[in-house]
Amino acid sequence: MGTQTAITFVLWMSLYTQFSTALYSSKLVHRFSEEAVSYWSSKGKNITLPKLGSLEHMKVLLSSDLKRQKLKLGSQDRLLIPSQGSETFFYGNDMGWLHYTWIDIGTPNVSFLVALDAGSDLFWVPCRCIQCAPLSSSYYSMLDRDLSEYEPSRSSTSKPLSCSHQLCELGLNCQSPNGSCPYSVNYSENTSSSGLLFEDQLYLTSSGGGAPEGSIQAQVIIGCGSKQSGSDLDGSAPDGLLGLGPGKIAIPSLLARSGLVPHSFSYCFDNSYSGRMYFGDQGPATQRSTTFVPYKGEYSGYFIEVEDYCIGSFCLKQNGFQAQVDSGSSFTYLPSEDYKLFVAEFDKQMNATRSGIEKFPYCYKARSHGQPDVPSMKFKFALNQSFVIENPMFHIIDYQGDDLYCLGIQPLDGGIGIIGRRELYDGIPLGV
Repeated sequence: MGTQTAITFVLWMSLYTQFSTALYSSKLVHRFSEEAVSYWSSKGKNITLPKLGSLEHMKVLLSSDLKRQKLKLGSQDRLLIPSQGSETFFYGNDMGWLHYTWIDIGTPNVSFLVALDAGSDLFWVPCRCIQCAPLSSSYYSMLDRDLSEYEPSRSSTSKPLSCSHQLCELGLNCQSPNGSCPYSVNYSENTSSSGLLFEDQLYLTSSGGGAPEGSIQAQVIIGCGSKQSGSDLDGSAPDGLLGLGPGKIAIPSLLARSGLVPHSFSYCFDNSYSGRMYFGDQGPATQRSTTFVPYKGEYSGYFIEVEDYCIGSFCLKQNGFQAQVDSGSSFTYLPSEDYKLFVAEFDKQMNATRSGIEKFPYCYKARSHGQPDVPSMKFKFALNQSFVIENPMFHIIDYQGDDLYCLGIQPLDGGIGIIGRRELYDGIPLGV
């Protein structure tokens, strides 16, 4: 594959707990003690343990230490990829301008072509469909096989997530704590998915960490998506969606909680916009980074603080704003007031004939050699970090046949911004 640029998402959560004046105690029992032997015997297990202080005892302790060290240190270098490979696919307008990868779940394993979205958390697939997108390959010109529908009863490793489970957000809506946990996820533009949550196996392949590559079955939470709406129903995520956000239910979080990899992942793109995805990739030590910040008091997405933005040598000294890094968003969005200042300065510095079209008012006619000269742009983050937007323009031909280059930055109400895929392709470095 050609030259690639990586976007690494790393999220470390620190938890601080305040204790009351009450004290709680718990008895510790050594696993090689007579008390431990008695306990296992009461459970019907007849085990033989080495004598305390013997050579065999010390050998067992040493072996246990080595296994723990290998688990702790090995997972820091290990990368995990889907069992069918790390490659991601981009189908353009044919499938909603999202990126996709093949994943396998369940026993026996079933393959799904899932959309990738860093702006949401839940992993769901079409399942027990009431209202789903077409799954026949005849609807999708780029596919040579039908898409799949998940049926939990056909997987021997599947089990419903109970309403009492700590990750069941809609548990209060259940009639019984032992009932199946429902879910409902709302995306933009009236797009949604709803159904029930299940636990099942996700098939991955490991590499790195000083160990040979091997297959890993990770226990994850899967949305049995019986009803979709909006663009999900129209075909942007016909075979499911893999949420890569920072939430506890997201795949990166579940893999990290299991001790399989660090809480991070990376996208790598080539010039064709296809690329690769790795779980546990923390990027090179020399990679620049900026800190994720909470939004409304919570780490509900990959939000960063934009302190300033510059066009050419002119920087707009504003109060700054928060922006979400979202691979599911095609374009980059600035808060409305910031957008007005931004495009006014941008248009002033563009030495080309402006020819705006519907939805894209800042388009410019091509020159004889192609794209007109575009002023440099960059966002400034905390700790004096900056991100240069290499190519903010996209090329189209309008209804009159004019060759145009349009600014891929849009306004957004609500006081926050979004850094979308067009800028991610150019390599925004992020970390915590």
